[in-house]
Amino acid sequence: MITQQAQIKVNLPLALKDYIESKARKFDMPLAGYIKHLILNDVSDLDFPVFQMSDKSEKKLKKALKEKNKAVKVTNVSEFFKNL
Repeated sequence: MITQQAQIKVNLPLALKDYIESKARKFDMPLAGYIKHLILNDVSDLDFPVFQMSDKSEKKLKKALKEKNKAVKVTNVSEFFKNL
């Protein structure tokens, strides 16, 4: 599964950038990876909201689960769509 991502531009004072780069090098990490690590550590204790599924989505889910034995395993997507 591909995780959706957003690109964020952050302006930092040069001194702070240099400090963060040195910390990242200390852990042998790229700057972006180290910043992600800092953010993940900061939000790790937060509870993400959980939402109730809509009735419509729940019905679709139940129908799909009942019909899962009708599913077809596709190993070559291009061939599958050519043969439809």
